[in-house]
Amino acid sequence: MDSISRVEALLAMTMPTADNNLLAQLAGLSAVGLGSTAMNDLAATKPQHDLPRQAADSKFDAMVDRIRSLTAGTSSVSPAATPSQTTASPVAASPVASTSIERDPPQSSGFVPQEPKSFRAAGLNDSLVESLALKLLMARGDSTGREVADQLKLPFILIDELLRGLKNDQLVAYRGGAPMNDFVHQLTDLGRERAKRYWNHCTYFGAAPVSLEDYIESVKAQSLAAQPTTSERLRRAFGDLVLSQRMLDRLGPAVNSGRGLFLFGAAGNGKTSIAERVTRAFGQEIWIPRAIGIDGEIMRVFDPVNHEELPLDACEGLYEKRKIDRRWVRIRRPTLVVGGELTMSALEVTMNTSTGICESPLQLKSNCGTLVIDDFGRQRMRVEELLNRWIVPLERRYDFLNMPNGKKVQVPFDQLIIFSTNLEPRDLVDEAFLRRIPYKIEVLDPSIEDFKGLFLSLAKKMGFPDRPEAVDHLIEQHYTPKNRPFRFCQPRDLLMQICNYCSYKDCPLEVTNDYIDMAVENYFAVM
Repeated sequence: MDSISRVEALLAMTMPTADNNLLAQLAGLSAVGLGSTAMNDLAATKPQHDLPRQAADSKFDAMVDRIRSLTAGTSSVSPAATPSQTTASPVAASPVASTSIERDPPQSSGFVPQEPKSFRAAGLNDSLVESLALKLLMARGDSTGREVADQLKLPFILIDELLRGLKNDQLVAYRGGAPMNDFVHQLTDLGRERAKRYWNHCTYFGAAPVSLEDYIESVKAQSLAAQPTTSERLRRAFGDLVLSQRMLDRLGPAVNSGRGLFLFGAAGNGKTSIAERVTRAFGQEIWIPRAIGIDGEIMRVFDPVNHEELPLDACEGLYEKRKIDRRWVRIRRPTLVVGGELTMSALEVTMNTSTGICESPLQLKSNCGTLVIDDFGRQRMRVEELLNRWIVPLERRYDFLNMPNGKKVQVPFDQLIIFSTNLEPRDLVDEAFLRRIPYKIEVLDPSIEDFKGLFLSLAKKMGFPDRPEAVDHLIEQHYTPKNRPFRFCQPRDLLMQICNYCSYKDCPLEVTNDYIDMAVENYFAVM
């Protein structure tokens, strides 16, 4: 019996109260005396789905980094590393991940919209996002949760939680499963009725709108006033134009002011060309929202006609590590040019009565950029109407917009407005308006040397052989005797006439005296 007792005692020492320790761990209590025994490895642990979401994301990041490193042929985790060590610093151990972060495009303004962590942080409420999701499902019939998140430009984790709530409210039903723990959603009869009510108010179901407060802060961060230019940057911006140093020195302070600018002078001297290139002197990239939400009204800001989108580089891995708010779009700093077609309605918020969607005015779309009013004085609207509309915003740098619901909101008026005209400014506007346009610059005719240099440089670019004597013939026979003024546009126009004639005759490009006489006869027939 003594030997049997000793065996029982030995077994009790090797298996120390496994059942009690197992129950203690299940109850969330700390076990004592388990050490590193085999039963400790088999003991129950906390369920994986109860772990905090951040810890799960960290483990997922570590797994993705491991896959990237294996694909690249380098190991980001040493063989001796434990799982807890891998989770502690997944990014630092992966050269691929750090490279993707460095590849993010630099922003001269320093403003980059960050992905929101909640609807409240995004300036949204559940009802607004619910209306967008229900209208999307009604328009498409069915969609996965990730398709809804991609359409609304919101994180999937937020949309997934919203869709689960809509299912609990019996507004949405699961039609089937989808990859990566997702489902195919469709509307129930109750959800379709609610979606129709939302649709009757506004048919918009695009990207979730950005709050007006966030938009105002973005304009402050990317303002032209915060991007002063230098003489070297201005020279590069006008590198394809023939401008004297005196003209550049006059344009530089006007551009740096970020306020109004009058360009006047004879037709054909490049006023519009100068105005269109001013924006190049500033940082090339800004972020604007796709739409702005103002007290239930949605106003679109991003306009593919007037804005040039600059997409980010595609992510090379399985997991997008850049936490950028996709409701914003990166564009080239805008330059909007309007001419005689400008009307008063283009300067106010317009709403499509059939869709209920509002469109932002031109001055809002040109914020942080340049707005060129070409051929000023020849618009369909009277000059007095335009001056009265902008006389206060030009001085105070903010504007008031009337929304369709009757509310008036204050928005930034932050752009360089250039009035380009071949009329005398004093004949168009009064002294009160001229005072609010601090810079008035006359674009003068080119000198003989500038005219010759421009003609020869353009001829070389167009493929003509170098013939300076042809330019002398042009000036001596067609300009000096008739006291005809030089214009910057004339070398281009005359060379195009010769180019078209050579193409018609199927002969080599060349500038001869006969060709010049022919071009002058056609070009100056009534001039």
